[in-house]
Amino acid sequence: MTKLRNDTLIRALLRQPTEYTPVWLMRQAGRYLPEYNQTRARAGDFLSLCKNPNFATEVTMQPLARFSLDAAILFSDILTIPDAMGLGLYFAEGEGPRFERPLREEWEIRSLAAPDPDVHLRYVIDAVSQIRKALNNQVPLIGFSGSPFTLACYMVEGCGGTDFRQIKTMLYQRPDLLHHILDTNAQAVTAYLNAQIEAGAQAVMIFDTWGGALSQSAYLEFSLHYMTQIISGIKREHDGIRIPNIIFTKGGGLWLEKMIESQCDAIGLDWTVDIGEARRRVKDQVALQGNLDPAVLFASPETITNEVGKVLASYGQGAGHVFNLGHGISQFTPPENALVLVDAVHTLSRPYHKE
Repeated sequence: MTKLRNDTLIRALLRQPTEYTPVWLMRQAGRYLPEYNQTRARAGDFLSLCKNPNFATEVTMQPLARFSLDAAILFSDILTIPDAMGLGLYFAEGEGPRFERPLREEWEIRSLAAPDPDVHLRYVIDAVSQIRKALNNQVPLIGFSGSPFTLACYMVEGCGGTDFRQIKTMLYQRPDLLHHILDTNAQAVTAYLNAQIEAGAQAVMIFDTWGGALSQSAYLEFSLHYMTQIISGIKREHDGIRIPNIIFTKGGGLWLEKMIESQCDAIGLDWTVDIGEARRRVKDQVALQGNLDPAVLFASPETITNEVGKVLASYGQGAGHVFNLGHGISQFTPPENALVLVDAVHTLSRPYHKE
């Protein structure tokens, strides 16, 4: 395999020395970019954009043409797996994702099966291969999936943005059914991420968007347990190259010490956690990714630069930090402000990496 021209992200995730702190942005290919909106209009709708490898490659590459980011992330959606399970994913205008057939009946849950990514999610795997070729080894490609619990929230509730009444009722009244969903999801995510790695993903991330809605005991049993299961089953190496992994639980700052036990390489942090305090707690056993509040990008260039500096100073000297937002970039973000952030990270971080 040809060596990456810029492997700063990979080295940072493995806590190896780097010249500066690498940066990429969650949801970096998205509605804040005019060129993305133009491609999406050509595709017709969001699902058509996701399911066409040519369009997925085009939008994955767009932010790299604008900003000197240190990684590309596959353009897809976390709900590809439950869609492949036959739940009928669709996107209602202004309402986000919905499922035609949410899981409510025991027979539906018992008959749930993990899809074969090479068959039912071929469009994603083809997109990964195509994006790797387009990147031409400039920067690494990050593959991803939703966590078993986050996927289950959508699968049981039928949509996002809920009070979790359906899934929490199942969790406490019929935990056996929820465990069946989660185990099936974990098998599916493991196979899916391994297929992405085989197709060319050079790092992988698990997005646990809704794990922070749980109590500690429920988080450990119904979310972290299954992410740990995935990490034990995904490839750590491919073609002789180490493939680092990242887990991110939004609202999970209380459980960092428990998250280390998953044997992950890196933990993503939302903006509610002080990254310096997080570093002290994890004792450099894992890399940390994060964790600027996305709302900072609505401020002036001076404020953005200042807030970037605060995150870098809090993390401090040495390796093991990947700069990112604490959640996805807002669709209302001015693109020029994202440029300020990326340039500030690259400029301000260099003193923290001098011996």
